[in-house]
Amino acid sequence: MPAYPDSPRHIAVIMDGNGRWARERGLPRREGHRAGAESVREVADACIECGVDYLTLFAFSSENWNRPAAEVTALMGLLDRFLVEKSKDLDQQNIRLLAIGQLDRLPAKTRGLLDKIMTRTAHHSALTLVLALSYGGREEIVSAARSLAADAAAGTLAPAAIDATLFASRLQTAAIPDPDLLIRTSGEMRVSNFLLWQISYAEIVIVRKYWPDFRRNDLIEAVREYQRRHRRFGTL
Repeated sequence: MPAYPDSPRHIAVIMDGNGRWARERGLPRREGHRAGAESVREVADACIECGVDYLTLFAFSSENWNRPAAEVTALMGLLDRFLVEKSKDLDQQNIRLLAIGQLDRLPAKTRGLLDKIMTRTAHHSALTLVLALSYGGREEIVSAARSLAADAAAGTLAPAAIDATLFASRLQTAAIPDPDLLIRTSGEMRVSNFLLWQISYAEIVIVRKYWPDFRRNDLIEAVREYQRRHRRFGTL
């Protein structure tokens, strides 16, 4: 029984502000990303405490490939380190790992680590942690549309049969419930091409703190804010 009744089943987070956190402290950007990785365990623990089933973290967007090559290389190195160092935590916390995005663009080492950990944690049940890597919402929607169009062109799918449920089944999140709560750190007021289809009815909480400063109590306060809201889904 969750300690926080009526908690969101699925929380999605845009982890923003690592670079600014580092700059304000006179540190290289990579140190901001390193510090941000430390927030993940606390937030995952808080989700389990609150009875949340799914936590999706926007870790690396499809647009992030356009950053300077040195920064991208550093980010991939930090991701590898995160996967190696945190994999034991996933076992201890009984957390299942999933990943969405254009995973074929990731370095072979990173993809190998992901595949290994996802297989090993497949039966964990306390929380499903979804990493959005090389992910873009528009790209995901285009891919789903292309899949449906191919079936229609092959004569195996009537265009009239396409509805929202069928479309959602072609998204990478087909087996995951839509987010109930979207959190963005750093105070920015945009969704940045993240889960564009899936967040249609999500409650949005904007937190002014940078991601490296976002911890357990911040997650719990966001859940409490969600609980104070009345979700109408277009009704009165």
